[in-house]
Amino acid sequence: MTTPESMPLQKPAPRVIAVIDIGATAVRMEIAEVTSDGDIHIIESMQQAVHLGKDTFTRHTIQQATIEECVKILRGFRRVMEEYGITEPKQIRAVATSSVREAGNRDTFLDRIYIATSIAVDLIEEAEETRLTYLGVQDLLARDESLSQGDVLVVEVGGGDTELLLVQDGYVSYSNTYRLGTLRMRETLETRYATSEQMSATFLRHIELMVDQIKRSVPTQRRPILVAVSGDARFAAEHLSKTWRSSYMVRLEVGDFTKLARKVSQYSVDELVKKYRLSYQEAETLGPALLGYAELAKVFDIEKLLIPKSSLRHGLLREAVIGSGWSPLFADQVIHSAIALGHKYAFDERHGRQVADLCLKFFHELRSEHQLGPRYEMLLHIAALIHEVGLFINNRSHHKHSMYIILNSDLFGLNHHDMQLIALIARYHRKAPPLPHHEVYNTLDREERMIVSKLSAILRVADAL
Repeated sequence: MTTPESMPLQKPAPRVIAVIDIGATAVRMEIAEVTSDGDIHIIESMQQAVHLGKDTFTRHTIQQATIEECVKILRGFRRVMEEYGITEPKQIRAVATSSVREAGNRDTFLDRIYIATSIAVDLIEEAEETRLTYLGVQDLLARDESLSQGDVLVVEVGGGDTELLLVQDGYVSYSNTYRLGTLRMRETLETRYATSEQMSATFLRHIELMVDQIKRSVPTQRRPILVAVSGDARFAAEHLSKTWRSSYMVRLEVGDFTKLARKVSQYSVDELVKKYRLSYQEAETLGPALLGYAELAKVFDIEKLLIPKSSLRHGLLREAVIGSGWSPLFADQVIHSAIALGHKYAFDERHGRQVADLCLKFFHELRSEHQLGPRYEMLLHIAALIHEVGLFINNRSHHKHSMYIILNSDLFGLNHHDMQLIALIARYHRKAPPLPHHEVYNTLDREERMIVSKLSAILRVADAL
């Protein structure tokens, strides 16, 4: 006789979720099943072309017709989601990037979308985009031994921006978002140049300038591996690799990739639409994006280009599994990025780590007094590590120099507001305490001013010991 105790435990049914990415040239959706073990199985992928980037980068506002087109697309997506039983807000994560973020009427756009579709769209910052891109390729970097050692450049040449991550020996040591997107570039240049020949030559010069800027800012001494993550890169993989459909990633010879990039760039947008059956929006970005990757490979002396099937949407799906909080692995990446910034300004790493350890001990012992959560513990940790980077400029008033450096730096996974708080905590490790008239500090609300005061006091004591 079978007893309840002897019956095998059944695993809970997979939950079904949807993620939506509202980008410069398209609105894209992935529907996936997530198992109790954390495995993700994509069961539906959809995309529709839009003119969001064209509107924002030329007029700085999203036209009413474009807003209604997005509403129509998302209503269609909503019907598909309902067919899969996706009806609760917690089952849906929708994000918008630079083409909405930079629009003067972004609030109107987001409000119209929510009223018409009941889909709440999160307007994510550049740092969040970079973090989600990393989450999308994290498993890839871990499973491939050639990517877990050495230097890896993860690059997405998008319509509005170019995102870059430098991963060294498995850790993110540098990240940046360059306002050099293919659609942004095209909309800027089309107002100045009439002929396609002039446009093509000017595109190439702008791409060379963009790549030169990246080359000068990326702190790598070794030949890196280039991982290209974008729809344009996946187009190249589909046309150059016979194994693309059955692979999670392909390696392409840079020579073959460059030939395709040059070939594509010779066609007009209308010719690309007809020849490759692309949407007009896809055709506008294809040539410049492929040339951008080819130029990066040339400048960094790269022979093979890696193209995965990962995207920002895969990062959103991965986040749905691990949660949006700061996991230990993510925290390690942020700390490593902060230490890399410290080395850039010749900081005393031993002193920074010692002060940071003391700060964490005080933070834990005083938890009942300050009542601050893990996020602020991490901000204190980072501020303690790099509180003396201002010594690179001058010993005199170096706390103010530290604030300046931190405010004008990027750390992987941290948004502008996080960097403001870190900069202020570092500033107040010595000399005057926070005062209401102090620059940057006077832009915070009362609650955040108290947080800075509490954390800077902990740092001040730890630094004095």
